[in-house]
Amino acid sequence: MKVSVRRNSRGAKGVDLSPMLDVIFQLILFFLVSTTFSVLPAIKVNLPESSTAQGVETSSITITAKEDGTLFFNDEQVSLKELENALKNFDTGDKPRNEFPVSIQADSNVTNGAIVSLFDAIRYSGFSAVSLRTTGKK
Repeated sequence: MKVSVRRNSRGAKGVDLSPMLDVIFQLILFFLVSTTFSVLPAIKVNLPESSTAQGVETSSITITAKEDGTLFFNDEQVSLKELENALKNFDTGDKPRNEFPVSIQADSNVTNGAIVSLFDAIRYSGFSAVSLRTTGKK
């Protein structure tokens, strides 16, 4: 018994996009893996501008002061008293407290008195390597 098989004589009319999609997927993965991300605090402040600003090493302690008086120790909202306690209890590892870098990022509208209070709390806790974060002049 003879079995006849019908074949489509027209052939495929579409283009196979599978290889192209594989290449695009690989490119996306490459760029995602090779991209470096900067981890900065997610607290939005309007930093003051400075024409003499210099880059410093990223510190383990970042104190943020917002215009409305809100304070943050790294990413945690604190009061001034809680900030003092957090600084006193902070473990600096092998580095001495007076050499451990502390960064203050204050909104440009924060009063001088509030920044002086922050400096007092920081120095009272034994830290003395304090820097103020600014943005460069545009």
